[in-house]
Amino acid sequence: MNRIDQLFNSLREKKQKAFVAYLVAGDPRLEDTPGLVLALEKAGADIIELGVPFSDPLADGVVNQLGAQRALESGTTLRGIFQAVQMIRQKSQIPIVLFTYYNPIFHLGLAEFTRLSMESGVDGVLILDLPPEEAEKEWPNHGSLKRISLIAPTTPPDRIAKIARSSSGFIYYVSREGVTGMQDQVSSGIAAQLAAIRSHTSLPVCIGFGISKPEQAAAVARLGDGVVVGSAIVNHIAQHLHHADLPQQLRHFVEPLAQATHQESP
Repeated sequence: MNRIDQLFNSLREKKQKAFVAYLVAGDPRLEDTPGLVLALEKAGADIIELGVPFSDPLADGVVNQLGAQRALESGTTLRGIFQAVQMIRQKSQIPIVLFTYYNPIFHLGLAEFTRLSMESGVDGVLILDLPPEEAEKEWPNHGSLKRISLIAPTTPPDRIAKIARSSSGFIYYVSREGVTGMQDQVSSGIAAQLAAIRSHTSLPVCIGFGISKPEQAAAVARLGDGVVVGSAIVNHIAQHLHHADLPQQLRHFVEPLAQATHQESP
């Protein structure tokens, strides 16, 4: 079992839900990323999603687009991200998932990407724009790396089954249509979609897109196995870019979100 499996087993024993924190690797600079990840872990994050900055992030809203732009402008590369993960592993064993589009993987080469992922300590990969049919052909043997998949509100039942079969680690349920971004209200219909997903898999289901407040995290945690917060974290980083205590600022912001997630028991 890799760190993701171990985490969910541990959370089940404690009757807790997972808090998944997303940030763009290299935002504002790649040398900041290890410290920000450690701050998120201290704040209560159970899993870290590291976004690989890409020039055409079609699934991302403006907040995450700007985060990717800052990372690219500061010189962030995929190889550099693997080096940052190695630095994190010197101090932490928190599960790390790379959240990426397929283009950076294709440019580096799938074999090299897989090798560097496993050597650096990456636990899973979520490829936003690689359909399950292509994933099975392009990446049939991913070893201990978990292949996280997205399921959306518009995904039909037969496709939910296909995606569930090709996934490992956990399922990322996109709670609303559209791109990433903070929202005032949690989407309705989550419970029905989770029931459909769970009819095809025993994998944990984490829910994201639009969650930015502790009360929203608590509401979603009652339904799923984990809560994903991304744009709110990236936005907070953007608001405190030039603060010397950026990691501490981020920790204070994230702690209430993690606590609200963990307080909800099955």
